[in-house]
Amino acid sequence: MLLGTLVNGLCIIIGSLIGKFLSRIPEKMKSTVMQGISLVVMVLGLQMGFKSENFLIVILSIVIGAVLGEWWQLEEKLNSLGLWLEKKMGASHKGNISQGFVTATLIFVIGAMAIIGALDSGIRGDHQVLFTKAVIDGFTALILTTTLGIGVMLSFVPVVLYQGIIALFATQIDRIVPEELMVMFINEITATGGIMIFAIGLNLSGMIKIRVANLLPGILVATVIVTGIFLFKQYL
Repeated sequence: MLLGTLVNGLCIIIGSLIGKFLSRIPEKMKSTVMQGISLVVMVLGLQMGFKSENFLIVILSIVIGAVLGEWWQLEEKLNSLGLWLEKKMGASHKGNISQGFVTATLIFVIGAMAIIGALDSGIRGDHQVLFTKAVIDGFTALILTTTLGIGVMLSFVPVVLYQGIIALFATQIDRIVPEELMVMFINEITATGGIMIFAIGLNLSGMIKIRVANLLPGILVATVIVTGIFLFKQYL
């Protein structure tokens, strides 16, 4: 049941290694490529954001999640982890590994494909969604590594852990969570995550610096709100 997740992690590693060999491309080309990536990421985020059936849930999730994220200082902790990895690996340019690790982790972990793919792997033993995600993530890792450095490769660790845990517990999730509630989960979590993906695109473009990691609790908030709405409807 972990085959799809492991292939996903392997593709990120391979894409990053290839990207490392292609890192000596002209700076103008790197800049243009990164701007192109940022545009694609923003469009992807918008597409995900429109999946919501009740945008008020997304708004509440982002706002409450931002408050929790700032309180817990998630961005600072993720950056600290990246800097620690940087020191361990003896990076020559401070910030490269940290920025690459954080940015790639957020892009690869947030999204419907990670959740749906892991659930399919665990419940039905169908890895097609994760295989597709693996190919996309591999190419994305390649491009990101040419501009953000080898820190992108380290994102395979949280990706494997996140998707692996979902896959391992998928059978129990399927037994406990009704299908209607699962559909609501996926729609609203995808939409909330889409806003974060859009913010990542803005960061990559250099237009603005948004502390996206501090928005991550919004995913948990969306889950709680959706559950509350579902239970309320059941008791009406």
